[in-house]
Amino acid sequence: MSPLTILRIEKLKTFGNVAGSDDHVTRNRETPNADPTRENVRLIGGEDDRALEEIVKEKISTLKHRPRHDAVLCTEMFLSASPEYFRPGDPSLSGQWSDERMQQWAIASRDWLVENYGLKCVRAELHLDESTPHIHAYIVPLNEKTGRVSHDAMFGGRGGQGRIKLSKLQDSYAAALAPLGIERGVKGSKATHTKVKEYYQAVNSEPLTAVITNNQLAPTPFESARSYVDRIQSDEHFQAINHQLADRKFLIERLERAEQRARASEKERQQLEKRVQLLESQTQQLRDLPLEDVAWELGLDCDRTHQSRWKGHGHIINIDVANCKHPAIKLQTRRF
Repeated sequence: MSPLTILRIEKLKTFGNVAGSDDHVTRNRETPNADPTRENVRLIGGEDDRALEEIVKEKISTLKHRPRHDAVLCTEMFLSASPEYFRPGDPSLSGQWSDERMQQWAIASRDWLVENYGLKCVRAELHLDESTPHIHAYIVPLNEKTGRVSHDAMFGGRGGQGRIKLSKLQDSYAAALAPLGIERGVKGSKATHTKVKEYYQAVNSEPLTAVITNNQLAPTPFESARSYVDRIQSDEHFQAINHQLADRKFLIERLERAEQRARASEKERQQLEKRVQLLESQTQQLRDLPLEDVAWELGLDCDRTHQSRWKGHGHIINIDVANCKHPAIKLQTRRF
C-alpha cells in the first residue's frame, strides 16, 4: 500500500486558543503519549523564542483594521504522512522510523510551507516524541488587500469554496511530496478521525473484551485440558467471537480491495486532469497565433497588392483584421 499525505487545518479564534495550542505543541503542559526522552525540532521560527500568542498579536497589529470578534486569528495546520512511509518494513512499530525518510519528508514539508505562506507562517514544530513524526504549523491569515485577517480568503469561503480550497491545498501538498513516493488520498473521500474517548469506548464494548474481563472462558480448578477445550469450543461466546473475527476479516479484505480500486481511479483522474490542462494550454496557444502565420503554414501566398489576400490551393482567402473583433472567426473564402 502506497503511503498517503495527511493534512488537516484547525481554526484558532481566540488568543486563549492560540496560547493553549502553543502550550501543547511546545510541551509546556503534560502530554501522556509523548516520550520525554525525545527532542522536538523547530523548523520555522526558531530565531524567535517568544510565546506564539505574542507573535500572532504583533503580526495582526500591522494590519489596517482590527479583527472582528468572530475572526480566525491563526490557522493551525497539521502535516504528516501515513506510517507506511516512515517505517515501510513494519508500519505497526509505533515510535520507530527511518531517520533518512523522516528528514526528507520534514525538509520537503518545510519548503512547501515557506513557498506557499512565506512570513505568514510564523512557526512550524516537528514532533518526534510521539508514534509518528508530524508537524504543527501556525499561519496568520493576513489579507494585505483588505487589511484584515481572513481565514476564509485563504482556506475557506461560502458555497463550497472551502471544500475547493482544501482540495487544492491537498493537491499542492501531495505534489510537493510526490518525489518521496507519497501520494494524495482519494479526492472527495469522507474520511473522519475517531476521538480517543470514542475509540476506547468502542473497544471496551466489544464482546471479546467483556468475555476476557469477566473470566467467562477461564479454566476451572482441576479441569483437564481436553475438557477445557471442549467447553470453550461449545461456548456461545466463543462461537460469537469466531463469527465476529471472520466477519471482520471479510470486511477488512473488502475494504482493502475498495481502497486499491479507489487509488487506481484517483491516479487515472490525475492523469486525465494533466491531459486536460495540456490540451487547454495547446488550445490557448493556437488561439493566440496570428492568422497570417496560420495562412503561411497552410502554404498560402500573400498577394502583394492586397496584403489581406492570401492565395493557394485553388482558393483566395481574405483575412479581415481591421473590421473584425475576433479575426480568427471571420474568414472570407472564394474559389478562383
